[in-house]
Amino acid sequence: MMRFEGKVVLVTGGGGAIGSAAVRRFIDEGARVSIVDLDVERATHVASAFGDKAIAITADVSDEAAANDAVAKTVEAFGRLDAVFNNAGISGKVALIHELPVEDWDRIVRINLRSMFLVLQASLKVMISAGIEGSIVNMGSSMAGWDVLSGAAGYASTKHGVVGLTRVAALDAAAYGIRVNAICPGVIETTLGVPANDRVAYTAGIRRFADRIPLRRIGQPEDVAAAVAFLASDEARHITGVDWLLDGGQTLQSFANAPDNGAYPRHRTPN
Repeated sequence: MMRFEGKVVLVTGGGGAIGSAAVRRFIDEGARVSIVDLDVERATHVASAFGDKAIAITADVSDEAAANDAVAKTVEAFGRLDAVFNNAGISGKVALIHELPVEDWDRIVRINLRSMFLVLQASLKVMISAGIEGSIVNMGSSMAGWDVLSGAAGYASTKHGVVGLTRVAALDAAAYGIRVNAICPGVIETTLGVPANDRVAYTAGIRRFADRIPLRRIGQPEDVAAAVAFLASDEARHITGVDWLLDGGQTLQSFANAPDNGAYPRHRTPN
């Protein structure tokens, strides 16, 4: 498929595992991509694999001027902006709500919610001004929007906020033919940021986790990239304001339908 032939896409957090998988998917389908990341080495490394089809932009998109500049540099380099994967974010400090330092709360909100708003706003202004009926996909609530995660007050609150922001933006942008959706991944397998001496234990841990997912697999960055590409493409032209959950059925289970601690489902049809 070449759904993005002649189109320009901006990906924030483009140096990370999910972001870089999305970059690769967009370019494989014909797009030119602006890779925006706070880490200059990560962004440059990803861009270097794609020649003149990608550029690397270093920016802290939780800063208004930097977010506006990243969008402006994309248009300056490629002449237009058709789609955005608004993907910058962190998990932040894990702490019980009464023990979470305010400065950690503020940092999570700044990166996970403020940056989403700023990139969304800057992108919409450019698309509306150019008359482009584009598409924006936000990194939404993940499974934190369905499950309650102890110690994740900042993370869960901001991810719920992204869903609300997505819905309002979808309504506001619809008059201009611009679609805004959110993608909500469950557990995704990546060793990014995991020390080399911990990766064996990490891999064993996620495999045990897979036993508690109805589809019996951990999500891959490419799974997210495929869903993002669909929502950003013209094939999803009648979809806006949604928050799509990709979790292999993890949030379908409860004590009532999955009482065993070891694995779910209890029985599995042989291949």
